[in-house]
Amino acid sequence: MKSKIMIRRFTILSIVLLMAILGQGCNKEKTILTPDEMQFILDQYSNTLSASNDLSKVPRRINENGELVTTSIYGWTSGFFAGSLWYIYELSGDDHWKEEAIKWTEALDTIQYWSGNHDVGFMINCSYGNGLRLTGNEAYKKVLIRTAESLIKRYNPAAESLESWDYREAWDGSTVWYFPVIIDNMMNLELLFEASRLSGDKRYENIAIQHARTTMKNHYRDDYSSFHVVDYDTITGEVLDKATCQGFVDESSWARGQAWGLYGFVTCYRYTHDIQYLKFAKNIADYMINHPNLPEDMVPYWDYNVVDPGLTPQWDYDPTMFDEIPRDASAAAITCSALFELSKYSDINKDQYFEAATTILSSLASSRYLAQEGKNRYFILNHSVGSIPHGVEIDVPLVYADYYFLEALLRYSKPGGNR
Repeated sequence: MKSKIMIRRFTILSIVLLMAILGQGCNKEKTILTPDEMQFILDQYSNTLSASNDLSKVPRRINENGELVTTSIYGWTSGFFAGSLWYIYELSGDDHWKEEAIKWTEALDTIQYWSGNHDVGFMINCSYGNGLRLTGNEAYKKVLIRTAESLIKRYNPAAESLESWDYREAWDGSTVWYFPVIIDNMMNLELLFEASRLSGDKRYENIAIQHARTTMKNHYRDDYSSFHVVDYDTITGEVLDKATCQGFVDESSWARGQAWGLYGFVTCYRYTHDIQYLKFAKNIADYMINHPNLPEDMVPYWDYNVVDPGLTPQWDYDPTMFDEIPRDASAAAITCSALFELSKYSDINKDQYFEAATTILSSLASSRYLAQEGKNRYFILNHSVGSIPHGVEIDVPLVYADYYFLEALLRYSKPGGNR
């Protein structure tokens, strides 16, 4: 592995060029990242690579002692690290990052045959999908198509949806979910659309379209906020339950879930050009960016409704458990990236979406959210939330927050491109 000194030498010119790009098309007095901050990002991921010698253990977060925590290749976040490396390669132009991205991407090879999780879209599209886009490697195309074939095994014609989790008890320990579909699953449709584009086989696209339609019908409320989980009868397709698993209450708006939905419907429009998806995405975006509980810096609380005094959670929530209600930088990063893309497609409120995305990106790049040297050696952003009801990953760096932050940087610097 190249030393940090070598990486710094190879990348400093590309960083200066990157900052010149970031300064174009916006106020010349305002840049998202300084060259020093960009170098800090490269140093962080150099540290992560130095601490990661086992390709079966993929970086995910840090623990309370600042130590790196990993997941197996079958963990739902396993594709984000390789994806982040691809984005760093795209930002820096340094082949060192390309070599590392290839290595961590190909470590996920066996996932293409696995149908045990709906998140194979995250796992393979973020890694192999970006690899195909940036290298044109024909072998990667085959992996994407094969993974799509594995994913559609989770489709149920009665429910007209892809199953997210297997039959299980709900988080409350009493409700049973037979065919639970979570809003997160909108993010796996990109893999299916891409597989149809690459193969010419419309089965994948047709299932993606039907899943999106079912989600529009059953997950969303009149104000365009989303339930987290909708459970279906596997025989009749009847809706059995609408609930949350990681949010404040069933009727509240879990922030990362709202972001997944927005991003997913923007993606549906990109592939289909069906105006219903664009309108739906705009309604979701308007709900989010105009929400009365959204902080001024536009980085949401982990749930949009957590500050509503009239709501009492069904789980054991102690309002004094935090000095302040946790923000979720991961939800902000996902939202930011989706808004940049939405601003390309929308004639109405186009500038509002772009300005909102720029505000979020600037906030995440500020000292409040950007990792501080000496406290977080491995990731870019602090202050993300996994699941407060489960008591896990609360106010920590998370690899997927970095992935969508880097993607948002690219979409800001290359407004003409999808990525």
